This record gives sequence, structure tokens and C-alpha cells, in this order.
Amino acid sequence: MIVGIIGSGGREHAICHSLNKSKKINKIYCFPGNAGTSNIAENININLDEFEKLKDFILQKNIELVVVGPEKPLVNGITDYLEGFGIKVFGPNKIASQLEGSKIFTKNLCKKYNIPTANFGIFKNQIDAKNFLGKSNYPIVIKADNLAAGKGVYICENSDQSNQAVKEIFDGKFGKAENVLIEEFLKGEEMSFFIISDGSSFQSFGTAQDHKRVLEGDKGKNTGGMGAYSPSRLINNELEKKILDKIIKPTLKAMIDLKTSYKGFLYAGLMIIKNEPYLIEYNVRMGDPECQTLIPKLNTDFYEIINACCENRLDTIKIKWNNKKSLCVVLCSKGYPDTYKKNVEIKNITQLNLGSSDYLFHAGTLKKNKTTLAIGGRVLNFVSLSNDFSTARNKIHQYIVNLNWSGGFFRKDIGYKVIDK
Repeated sequence: MIVGIIGSGGREHAICHSLNKSKKINKIYCFPGNAGTSNIAENININLDEFEKLKDFILQKNIELVVVGPEKPLVNGITDYLEGFGIKVFGPNKIASQLEGSKIFTKNLCKKYNIPTANFGIFKNQIDAKNFLGKSNYPIVIKADNLAAGKGVYICENSDQSNQAVKEIFDGKFGKAENVLIEEFLKGEEMSFFIISDGSSFQSFGTAQDHKRVLEGDKGKNTGGMGAYSPSRLINNELEKKILDKIIKPTLKAMIDLKTSYKGFLYAGLMIIKNEPYLIEYNVRMGDPECQTLIPKLNTDFYEIINACCENRLDTIKIKWNNKKSLCVVLCSKGYPDTYKKNVEIKNITQLNLGSSDYLFHAGTLKKNKTTLAIGGRVLNFVSLSNDFSTARNKIHQYIVNLNWSGGFFRKDIGYKVIDK
């Protein structure tokens, strides 16, 4: 079996690593991949917006299965396009991908299907939005409708902050904006909940807790994710049943009502308030860094799961997990999420000696002349599986000390809510 993976982040390296363990797979291509994937797959530098070039290469190399990692190509319809040429693709189609591509689409769906979520308003211009804000209670949440790489969400404490947020969105900070979404601030604790679906049936695919803020103590700017742990400390049987019955199942029914189906990973970002789930947002792919945190816990052949989804027979697969705790710390370029240097060498990376339950997944890296360069904001993902979160985090911190990379920084408090000080 020849497989292609679309994407270049830590999520895609984790997917590549897991698929590489399958005896059914003898070749993997990554588009474009990173320095980590280059050690186990062949990286192909094709722009992800150039669907035709991707299709031509896939057909030329007889790639039999394509796994789409990031959200942008999914929202832009890559699944529909490739399937039109008989290519097997794991990832939702363009209609279903609106769950992430348009926050307003999802909020309206929540309203129609009685899915618990924050109260909200949709505004087409700055004047109407600011008039509404003048009568609002704070804090309040303001969101760009379109994809914003995890950064188009503002939690505003006062009118000055909220008016600035509205201005930035309508001024095009996250691309052309025809609407802005303003919603009430829910006070609870966030949780990431995952399922995998073949369009007819679905199975739960674990929980995690992401850490979005750049600074320790959950302070500072939002990022794509500074680290995560799994499972979430909040999950229990009663809560999982509520999530499935009140949120996941109505959403999958909505897809059927839209004359489509959902195939792929679905990531529900939830707010948990007194053991009650509220939907904050959907992502139509695995989270990053949640994917890096979850995938190493998988005991079932990952290829068998994905292939079963593509063949509409997920109900024949029993997904098995180990019961270890998993923790991931993201090592970032200094200056992230603002300005940072690129093409900075990571000198000691080949000297790291990882344990059998520990993993290093690359994100913003590039291999050039046998050296590894940091080219992105989030650079490396250190993951450790252990019987407790504290041991996992201590091991990761030691690896980062051993790496001794002066160009990076990380949050030392990942998992602080589940690790006794």
C-alpha cells in the first residue's frame, strides 16, 4: 500500500509515524512534510493550494490512500476534488468541512438542532457590532467567521478591546470578513473531544486538554497550542454520554439532512460547566498538538482504522488504546506567536536518546544539507507516555535541557491542573 499525507506539522509527523508502523504500508509520501517526516517518508514540495499538481503526482505514483491533516485544504474541497478522480481520501468533504470553515454555519446549525452552545449574535458591519457591544456584559468573545489558524478568537474584557477586535476582523486581519460572530463568555473548563466517522457509524477517539495561551498560567496571546495532555481530567461516563447525545449525534444527523455525510476526524472543542458540555467550536481534523498526544496511545493499527473509514466499515474495527497518561510539550521559536527568526539550526537534535515510550514529532522544521532548521513558530513536539503526568512532564523537560537549543522556549507548566505542585 502506498499512502500520501497532506500537511507539514506535528500532527502530520505523528500520523506518518503511526502509519509507518503498519505492515500493510510500504511507502509514504508527505506533501510537503518536514524534517521529521523525511526520516520515514519521501517529502514532496507541492503547494497545497495546487490541487491539480497534487492529483497528477498521486496518480503518477499510484498512491492508493490520501490522509489530509490540516483544515485549509479540507475547507477548500480537496476531498471532493481528489475523489472525483477515483482517489481514496480520508477527510470530510467541502460541505461537511463548513463545520470549521464557517463559525457562523456551525452556530446556526447548533440553533437549529438544539446543540448546547453559547448565546450569540452575527453582525455584517462594524457599526451594528459596536452598537451591540455597547449594551453587552463583559468578558465577551469575538470571532472571525473564517479560518484563522487558531488565532481568530478574542476574549475581550472591555469595550476598547472588543471594538479593536471587531475593527481588526473587518479590516481583514484573517482574510476578507463579511461577518463577525459575537458570543457570550462561558465560564468553565475547556476539553477537546474526538470522534472518527465513516459517514454511517462513528467511534470515540479520545479526549485531551490543550493549552492555547503562550505564557504559563494560561496568560498571554492565543497560539496554535503550546502543549496538551490526555485523557482530560474532566471526562467520565456520564459526561461522554451527554457529549455524544447532545452534540455529536445531532451534528452527524445535520450532515445527513444536508444530503451529505461526515467521513474523517471530528474534533469538538467543548466548555464543561458543572458536568454539562457546551460546544465552543468544531475542527474537521485532528487537533494539533492533541493528535501528537493521542496517537501514541493507540494499540490498533492506524492504517486499518483509516482504511475502514474510507470503505464505510468502521463498525467492524475495535479501536484499542493503552491506559498510559500522555503529555506533550511544544518547543517554539523565540518570539512566537509574533515575529520570530527562521532558518535557525537545531544543532543537537540527532544526539537525543529517547525512551521507548517517548516521542519527538517535528512541526516547523526543514532538513537542509543534513542539518535541521527551525522554519516555523511551533518547532518540535516532545511527547511522553507514563503511568502519571508528572513523570511524563519531567522526562520531557530533561529532553529539552539535553537538546539545549538557544533559539526556543516552552511552557514549563503544561498539565498543571493534573500535576500536584
